[in-house]
Amino acid sequence: MNLKGDKFVRFQDWRSEESFSSEQGCSIEDGFYARKVKPTFNAVWDNIRRGWEMGSERIRSLKKPLRFYPRGARSVKEQGPKKKILDPQGSFLQNWNKIFMLVCVLAVAIDPLFFYIPWVNGTDKDKCLDLDHKMEAAACVLRTFIDVVYILRIAFQFRTGFIAPSSRVFGRGELVEDPKVIAKKYLTSHFIIDILAILPLPQVVVIIILPSVDGPVSLAAKNLLEFVIFSQYIPRFVRIYPLFKEITRTSGILTETAWVGAVFNLFLYMLASHIIGAFWYLFSIEREDACWREVCKDRSVCDSTYWYCGNHRRENYTFLTESCPFIQPDQIQNSSVFNFGIFTDALDSGVVESTYFPRKFFYCFWWGLRNLSSLGQNLKTSTFIGEILFAIFISIAGLVLFALLIGNMQKYLESTTVRIEEMRVKRRDAEQWMSHRMLPDNLKERIRRHEQYRWQETRGVEERGLIRNLPKDLRRDINRHLCLDLIKKVPIFEKMDEQILDAVCDRLKATLYTKDSYVVREGDPVDEMLFIMRGNLLSVTTNGGRTGFFNAVSLKAGDFCGEGLLTWALDPQSSNLPISTRTVQALSEVEAFALEAEDLKTVASQFRRLHHKDIQHTFRA
Repeated sequence: MNLKGDKFVRFQDWRSEESFSSEQGCSIEDGFYARKVKPTFNAVWDNIRRGWEMGSERIRSLKKPLRFYPRGARSVKEQGPKKKILDPQGSFLQNWNKIFMLVCVLAVAIDPLFFYIPWVNGTDKDKCLDLDHKMEAAACVLRTFIDVVYILRIAFQFRTGFIAPSSRVFGRGELVEDPKVIAKKYLTSHFIIDILAILPLPQVVVIIILPSVDGPVSLAAKNLLEFVIFSQYIPRFVRIYPLFKEITRTSGILTETAWVGAVFNLFLYMLASHIIGAFWYLFSIEREDACWREVCKDRSVCDSTYWYCGNHRRENYTFLTESCPFIQPDQIQNSSVFNFGIFTDALDSGVVESTYFPRKFFYCFWWGLRNLSSLGQNLKTSTFIGEILFAIFISIAGLVLFALLIGNMQKYLESTTVRIEEMRVKRRDAEQWMSHRMLPDNLKERIRRHEQYRWQETRGVEERGLIRNLPKDLRRDINRHLCLDLIKKVPIFEKMDEQILDAVCDRLKATLYTKDSYVVREGDPVDEMLFIMRGNLLSVTTNGGRTGFFNAVSLKAGDFCGEGLLTWALDPQSSNLPISTRTVQALSEVEAFALEAEDLKTVASQFRRLHHKDIQHTFRA
């Protein structure tokens, strides 16, 4: 017997728990003997290979390059639940950017209010530096409100998509909607500037630092506020320019109307006056404090901390007021007298000694506006370097701002009269042409009347070109709104479907006729069909000049004339235009839509349904 011959295998019932794989031992019955066999090398290698391939596939999926999807191109599985991404060119974000632009300007206007917190408290004989606590509260509340809007702006920036630069080769580009990519771009661009601009440093100084300061609180407040406002002015000003560029890039304009743009530029000029006036107020107090220090340093009994109102041990130093008189610079005769220079008006007028805010604000605002407008020509400075630099800044700022104001105001105001100027040039050209051709006076008057009427109706807007440049669907809807009701009054058009009516509406052209002008004369070829929108016409016929025959019909808004052109258009064999049997004359100024013969013929050739016998019978009936 050959033991290595045939092998007999016993098949048992399949059970899931006895199923085997390459990872488990398997039971094989060879003849009458059963033995346990361990997994083979090939089976183990196949498992390792499959695991390696799965791991490699996952790694490759993580290394896939960033892809930019157009809106709506992602699959449902890829989209999943995610936060809404704002379109930078959408109407919502454009309006929000304009609001934030105004808030940025207001933020620059609110920060100088902190400069009005220090004030000189006392009488002519005893003075001290103090803080206006009501002004502290008001300035902190307004500044906090502005900071809240800044926070909303930062939140919107993390949800505002951007156009991928690599996709701008053609068209609008593709919108990046990945929140991680958007956040990375914002964090590496304007995020640091926005954070520096939003830091509540003035509130921290007023609410936290000043109450805990021992000693001359007024001096600490003055110096800290000056440093904080100066440091935050830079990021706040820097943030305005890119925002302005973004608004003008997406919407093309900052303001919708010319007068709003002019008012906005005037407001910026007045804002600069307010800022300079606030600095002038603070520097005036600094100069009085400097005078007190100069007087006090020569006296051994004088303590510089005693003239601050927060010091309860302060003494009555009347010699400080006597040694620091407020004399105009051109009236100083003794060189030992302290020269307050351009700050003499603030000290002599008493605005630094008042807590009535409207008085301080408007006086300082007027000082800033007056010197900006005069480019600082009337400023009489002392020899103090800081004062001279401040006067130089006023002169340069006034020159730049005044030039910008005049230029922008002229640009915005000219935009309202540009079409009037174009009309004036056209009239001048027409007058020169009429004189050159030696036209009679009656023709000249008719031409002038027609041009005047066209200007009154269109205001220089080329309606035909404007509509032609719009998309087809938008052009169709506009034409439907303007013309559909008019052409449906024609019996043959009333039974047409929308496709044919849209084709007819798209070929209508606006036409104007002045009083007593002729639309068509009897015996002339009819080259257009007229749909009247406004005005009155008279249609007259003499039946070919037959003696004693006269028929007149009045046409008004909603009527039409030139319907004989339809019979010509419906006949494929027709060549010559039909002859008018009536004379149509305008009784008043008329505004109408005209359908020219060639356009009507084109519509008839494109839509053969017009040649249907039922439709032709409807018209002939």
